[in-house]
Amino acid sequence: MENFINYINIDPNVRFGKPCIKGTRITVQDILNWLASGMSTEEITQDFPQLKAEHIKAALSFAANSENRTRLISA
Repeated sequence: MENFINYINIDPNVRFGKPCIKGTRITVQDILNWLASGMSTEEITQDFPQLKAEHIKAALSFAANSENRTRLISA
């Protein structure tokens, strides 16, 4: 998803500047943790009706994009 930026907002006044789904206080990290714990997209959207499947995909795309910019420096 190339347009994840349409769904993600970073505001220093919301959740200490963590990337959040626009219009919510739900962070990308929250979504990743739910997915990692075994929740499905359907379960997440049922528990948090303000989220749609597109928001979950945007969070994953944002995380993947962030991972692309991470490099390990060997000592």
